[in-house]
Amino acid sequence: MPNPLNRVNPSPCRPCLVFITGTDTGVGKTLLTGLMLRHLRSTGRRALAIKPFCSGGAGDVDLLGAIQDGELSAREVNPFYFPEPVAPLVAARKHRRRIGLGQVLREVLEVAQRCDWLLIEGAGGLLAPLGERFTALDLIARLQCKVIVAAPNRLGVLNHTLLTVQALRGAAAGPLKVVLMSGRHPDPSAESNPSVLAEWVAPAPVFQAPFLGMRCCTIRAVERNAREIGALLERILR
Repeated sequence: MPNPLNRVNPSPCRPCLVFITGTDTGVGKTLLTGLMLRHLRSTGRRALAIKPFCSGGAGDVDLLGAIQDGELSAREVNPFYFPEPVAPLVAARKHRRRIGLGQVLREVLEVAQRCDWLLIEGAGGLLAPLGERFTALDLIARLQCKVIVAAPNRLGVLNHTLLTVQALRGAAAGPLKVVLMSGRHPDPSAESNPSVLAEWVAPAPVFQAPFLGMRCCTIRAVERNAREIGALLERILR
């Protein structure tokens, strides 16, 4: 059943939910989420972002918190944090915690009531185990939200992205888009990946984000880069 909170044209009582997933860990999900969050807020839209699960360092959570000027507490941005750099399910079991899908949905929807746009960043790839018998795919299916797949523009991205898109379509997820994140040193596949992916994932659009520097995940860099690629971010969010 479609989530009544989600709609194409968001309003204060019906926010637009956008889930940012990835083809793997470390592919640019936090950078993309931060850029879109900054763009939305700088253009006058009431936007918030959360990362329900985080394992290992908390830098991602700190960045999202800083971009939204402390409007959410660290606990609200990231309700399920574990210091171990392993899958959230594995980390939770180390701490003898059992996290159910219903708990996560409540945390997400509570924040969603406070904004027009809510960006939800996943942890790891789409099928990384988050809690007891659920993944980001299950969360997306329940939220019936828009989905943006972040993928690194390098060799292997075709297979990884097509598997991710296939899983999303099989779960009847909401509208989806793919964003290829460019690296500092592109390999020979980087030139052809965008056009091949566009052919294979159609009608889902494929966008390409430029390489934004080695220190692109600082608050100042995100603010600067969000201004410079604002037109691209607007098309991704449209």
